[in-house]
Amino acid sequence: MPSNILRINTIHELHEGLGLPKPKHPLISLMDAGKVQIPEERIGTRYSTGMYSISLKDGSCGMEYGRNAFDFTEGVMVFTAPDQVSTITEAVAEGSIQGWMLYVHPDLLRGAPLGKRIQEYGFFNYDVYEALHLSEAEEEQVNICVRNIEAEYQQRIDAHSQQVMVANLDLLLSYSQRFYERQFHTRAPQYHDVVAEFESNLKRYFEEERYREEGIPSIQRFAEQAHLSQHYFSDLLKKETGRSAKDHINGYLIERAKDILLASEHSVSEVAYLLGFNYPHYFTRLFKAKTGMTPGAFRSAN
Repeated sequence: MPSNILRINTIHELHEGLGLPKPKHPLISLMDAGKVQIPEERIGTRYSTGMYSISLKDGSCGMEYGRNAFDFTEGVMVFTAPDQVSTITEAVAEGSIQGWMLYVHPDLLRGAPLGKRIQEYGFFNYDVYEALHLSEAEEEQVNICVRNIEAEYQQRIDAHSQQVMVANLDLLLSYSQRFYERQFHTRAPQYHDVVAEFESNLKRYFEEERYREEGIPSIQRFAEQAHLSQHYFSDLLKKETGRSAKDHINGYLIERAKDILLASEHSVSEVAYLLGFNYPHYFTRLFKAKTGMTPGAFRSAN
């Protein structure tokens, strides 16, 4: 990792850097956001932690969400995964933010089923402007889980402490997944335009045969056009259409491949290279998975 990025590896280092008392537990910590101070000289600092973080803060100041600005009076949740790089963009005075920040070291999850499943929660890779906005009732459900975690590690640690904390963290993430799905649903009118624009851009990409020069289009390409992160864009598309962004792209690839196979004498390998595949066997494997037959068999049958 570049040397100009401040690396924070442990809960202890995190407390020390924020000027907080020593942590009660070496692998997990709940912090009062109101006690956090960031001086002006820290503005521009880039940092990365070796931990998962979940924060709930007051959203009444308004946030930028994708291409649209919204004002929120309820809580705003943000999730980050280990090794993500963030930049401090403004100073923070003590008491200026209401809420909490939960940091979890991956070692707490080792050996637990959640340790293997946590990467399935795509919202750890969403951008800040794709935060989760909670109703008052949702916020209370989230806070119950967090209070249970805090109460457990504030007590005398015993053989059951880790299991209880991980169970409550698991419940917290399950609620977060549910609430994100609600957010996708309640903002469906705005997202409909995003999906329509994506389908239009994807169709135009293949009609103009841009794959000849630029290769297979990436999900990141269309996510940037929608001003969304790749993970949020993919999850949004899946909720709206039932198909992932990759499925949409592959669908167009296969349809274009069928046209070329039937309208030309290009070999299967030439068709693969023409469509932007670096390795023809990847093309053959995808074609067979989508159509039930190899490109050569498709050409022979038609």
